[in-house]
Amino acid sequence: MKVNVEIECTPEEARRFMGLPDVSRANDVYVDSLVNAMKGAGSIDQVQDLIKGFAPMGEMGLRMFQQIMESGTKAAFGSSPKKS
Repeated sequence: MKVNVEIECTPEEARRFMGLPDVSRANDVYVDSLVNAMKGAGSIDQVQDLIKGFAPMGEMGLRMFQQIMESGTKAAFGSSPKKS
């Protein structure tokens, strides 16, 4: 027998339902320190070195971060980059 259950809820409601801790404050501190560190970077190589240091999962974390940044850029500026 197979049973499928669909539940509509927000990510916050799902987190509470599953009993997971609220880590939003820790995430805010992490992101703020990352942003402050990136402000002092003068080149792309320096930014990548900073990200590697902050990334909890090393190279895999860096790839995930790059994907997140690319997704955010696409969402902000459209699916295709504008050429001048």
